[in-house]
Amino acid sequence: MLDLDKAATAVADVCTTDPVCSTLVKWFPDAPWMPLISGAIVIMLIIMFAFVLRNVAHRLITRVINRAATSGSITSRFRKGVATDTIDALLHERRKQRAETMGSVLKHVASIVILGTAILTVLDKLTIPIAPLLTSVGILGVAIGFGAQELVKDFIAGMFMLLEDQYGVGDVIDAGAAVGTVEAVTLRVTRLRDADGRVWYVRNGTITRVGNESQGWSRASMEVPVPYDSDVVSVKVLLEHVAEEIWADAELREIKIVEHPQVFGVEKLSDSSLVFRISAKTLPSAQAEVSRELRLRVKTALDTAGISMVPTA
Repeated sequence: MLDLDKAATAVADVCTTDPVCSTLVKWFPDAPWMPLISGAIVIMLIIMFAFVLRNVAHRLITRVINRAATSGSITSRFRKGVATDTIDALLHERRKQRAETMGSVLKHVASIVILGTAILTVLDKLTIPIAPLLTSVGILGVAIGFGAQELVKDFIAGMFMLLEDQYGVGDVIDAGAAVGTVEAVTLRVTRLRDADGRVWYVRNGTITRVGNESQGWSRASMEVPVPYDSDVVSVKVLLEHVAEEIWADAELREIKIVEHPQVFGVEKLSDSSLVFRISAKTLPSAQAEVSRELRLRVKTALDTAGISMVPTA
């Protein structure tokens, strides 16, 4: 059975060092149970303050996350009018998912810290020794840490991946274990879908390097091998004409190509061919479609000019 007299005495001793509790006791100096009631009031105030502080922290985190999800734009890097809506939509989705994930983590951390501190403070006010509890929690944390090292590694890697914006939903990446389009990103795993439709679940802690084909912009390029005796100037002029045609194509220019295609001239020499290169900077993940269009137009232009392409080894 709980000895209320002893409990009241213990709370009264603690109450003398608490400014709020001691002030309440002074208002009713002749009430023997006032220290216990004052202690209960202080505990209620601590709990209420903890929940208010938790809600305020969550609101601040939500406001910061919403601002982070909507701020910034990459369209200023490209010429005005080039698929700005598409670029903004992609970047907004990336920022939104990253911000929501980080916001969820920060809210959980804030709740644990604030409510945990409030619980420890309440236990101290109740004269319950918290040193053994902290020791037990520390030992339990160490045991869980040893038993869940891989899980902790995955979460830490996921945190850094989100903070550094290494990739996001919709990106085509090479994660080492799998290559595909990112469908979902969590703190523990990344879900990819490859070209054959298989879904891969890759633990973040196992990803040691990432090749991102969809961040910011991509590049479509094509090597054009022509006979060794071809006129270099004529071939280069022909490829530049193809580049001008592609740049003048309203559909490609507005939704896929970012900058004017470039012809780099002779890139390689061999005993049987001269290899030219033509490339174009494109929107993320649009390089495959632009490359197909480049191949089609270059082949048509070479056939019209009577220039054959030489197979390369």
